[in-house]
Amino acid sequence: MGTVISITSGKGGTGKTSITGAVGASLALMDRRVLCIDMDVGLRNLDITLGLNDRALMDFSDVALGRCPLARAAVEHPDIKGLALLTSPMALPPSLTPEKVRALLDTARTMYDYILIDSPAGLGAGFRLAVCGADRAIVIATNDASSLRDAQRTVTELDHLRQVHLIMNRIQTRLLRRLRTTIDDAMNTAGLPLVGVVPEDPQVILCANLGKPLTTRGKRGAALACWNIAQRLDGNKVPIMKIR
Repeated sequence: MGTVISITSGKGGTGKTSITGAVGASLALMDRRVLCIDMDVGLRNLDITLGLNDRALMDFSDVALGRCPLARAAVEHPDIKGLALLTSPMALPPSLTPEKVRALLDTARTMYDYILIDSPAGLGAGFRLAVCGADRAIVIATNDASSLRDAQRTVTELDHLRQVHLIMNRIQTRLLRRLRTTIDDAMNTAGLPLVGVVPEDPQVILCANLGKPLTTRGKRGAALACWNIAQRLDGNKVPIMKIR
């Protein structure tokens, strides 16, 4: 049975979508079957990050509400074997309940090794759907105070999950030195164990604009960090990247 991982933050702009795409692509390149589900209703961008812009005709609500089977709605990546996308609707249907989302995820577990959910910003109805059927969660934060406070608030909404980890994203050591803070300080603020540190990297925006998953552009910088995160999620012991 596959594992459902919700990737969330509470705050917008922390890089949830880029992390979801890069880690998903990395797991697929490790010969795992991966389904990335965009649950950022109305603001979907995961298709762009994965290079599947406008290829998806059906969305996760179509599957959850029984209008289309998952096998037909999920769009396979043309270049990365084992990687698929289930996109988001432009609006949240009133009839879409957590029970129906859980049933969708139960079906996905039988077809994929990993199901990565790109959660919307905030802690509203969309967030609750994105975490309702998860086995574990990853909270994304940057090193600014508001992001860490929102991460801390998000953690309180995830106490029903057995495993919740932290990814520190867009880290700049120069800024850390000026702020006189450390990654350990951020972990203590968020109250979570660390699963990865991702440096600030212009390749992230470049790859999104090119429609290329980050980890297909070589293994350095943010791409290497996301590859290492995927390795850890799959049970391998890989050191946390040291950002210089």
